Amino acid sequence: MNIVLLVGYDGTDLCGWQVQKNGVTVQGELERAIESAFGKFSRVTGSGRTDAGVHAAGQVCNFALADNIKIEPSRVADALNVFLPPAVRVLKSAEVPDDFDACRSAKRKTYRYSVYFSKREVPLLERYAVRVGEEADVAKMRECAEILEGEHDFAAFSSTGSSVKTTVRTVYSVEFIPWVDEIGENIFGVHMDVCGNGFLYNMVRIMAGAILSCGQGKLSVAQIKEALERGGRDLLGKTMPAKGLTLRKVDYGFELFGEE
Repeated sequence: MNIVLLVGYDGTDLCGWQVQKNGVTVQGELERAIESAFGKFSRVTGSGRTDAGVHAAGQVCNFALADNIKIEPSRVADALNVFLPPAVRVLKSAEVPDDFDACRSAKRKTYRYSVYFSKREVPLLERYAVRVGEEADVAKMRECAEILEGEHDFAAFSSTGSSVKTTVRTVYSVEFIPWVDEIGENIFGVHMDVCGNGFLYNMVRIMAGAILSCGQGKLSVAQIKEALERGGRDLLGKTMPAKGLTLRKVDYGFELFGEE
């Protein structure tokens, strides 16, 4: 039986998605939980890898559950959560067709990068957002984002170390969601939601840094357009910290878990 899982995790103290010999990872914890719950090891396939420190509200993965194990697919989530650490939880589980693969079947993914503007760190925001001392012009950020939407060669927006065959990707949308933290000093922040058919290594974090720099007047729209056209990583700003990034949703063209 092919089981699909919807997983959420706080990546703060995790070493990312992929199994490592010396580190606690999401994939590793899920595989240990499967073996503990059902008595047999099964490899878990994720929709994609998230780096150390990156969070997820809607990571999707699947694994093969032995046919002799009698359990309702929707109850697999409860069985696994018994053996998972507090930072990792299976939110939903279901049976999917045998040919479903969480990685290869994915149509689009949505990541959120969160920043807040403050002269000093706010402890209750620091875990899932990045503090920026100087406020940014959201209108200018939107102007920059429009350049990045569509199909492009995003070589300039990828860190070294990637072994992908092509750096061409499609960004369907970049949306900005202003928010205000009402606990304490009414701190203003912005969520940047980026939806695409796939992302290069650190692509969203580099995009967020470039867009933010444009909103602060440190980079011009023309400079970002030039970087996109030339593929020059050196023309852009820094890669933003991992803690501000959350995998929000993975779309497959059909509903994995039935009606909400």
